Amino acid sequence: MTILVFGGTGQLGRCLTDSFSRSGTSFEAPNSSQVDITDLNHLLALDISEVSAIINAAAWTDVNGAETHQESAERVNALGAENIAKLAIRSSLPLFHISTDYVFSGVRTTPWDESSPKNPLSIYGKTKAHGEELAMKVDPTVRIVRTAWLYSPYGKNFAKTMVRLALTSNNPVRVVSDQVGQPTSARDLAEQLMESIGLNLPSGIYHGTNSGTASWFEFAREIFAGLNLDPERVIPILSSEFPQVAPRPEYSVLSHLRWNDLGMSPMQDWRKGLADSLPEIVAAVKSEGL
Repeated sequence: MTILVFGGTGQLGRCLTDSFSRSGTSFEAPNSSQVDITDLNHLLALDISEVSAIINAAAWTDVNGAETHQESAERVNALGAENIAKLAIRSSLPLFHISTDYVFSGVRTTPWDESSPKNPLSIYGKTKAHGEELAMKVDPTVRIVRTAWLYSPYGKNFAKTMVRLALTSNNPVRVVSDQVGQPTSARDLAEQLMESIGLNLPSGIYHGTNSGTASWFEFAREIFAGLNLDPERVIPILSSEFPQVAPRPEYSVLSHLRWNDLGMSPMQDWRKGLADSLPEIVAAVKSEGL
């Protein structure tokens, strides 16, 4: 069994390849310079005769940048998703397409389920929602897995930023407290996806996030506590005090009804996921230079 991972150099992609390596699963994880997912002819010319499943973890993830680079974000998040779906359906391969909580408006106080209506606020969210629609239209058997607030030892993410601030200064750290979601370990999501491939999940939409809920403020405090540092250094602020180019959903907690319906356990609580990941994140931050 060989798994083809698009977006293999991103956070999730690298965690996936780590999981596959540990389990002895064969994989291919080309980067964007090796395979252009926006070029359908290039994709269809790939030799995937040994591939048994495809994961599309490739995405334009610069949320603020998408506001001023809409065409580029659309090409990767929508056209790229459509092209990979065409590759999967032509080859009769199961496809797992990674999407986001940003497809929702955030105007809610109860978890979004898999069938909740989409109403994205940002260009990033709109391009990801369009990618979902195009992938499902081309390949009705696609498994769409929405995730949120991803962090890992790789790349740039909130957890690594907080660790760096915690270790390099004694100053207070101001963090938004009125946006609520689910901090999600890319390690945990990679393991969930690997298990899902083996179980041959039915097609449709799934929510791949750690369990529980937190604000960014609560997430930051948990990081400080996990480092045995004073969580009181983290000061809550409102989103209005930290303006962003792209609007963020205020409430993007995702339900896990589909996993429950299939008899599978949702991913573990976000606090446990953070505790499991924190030593690697600290090591990564130190290796990159404080």
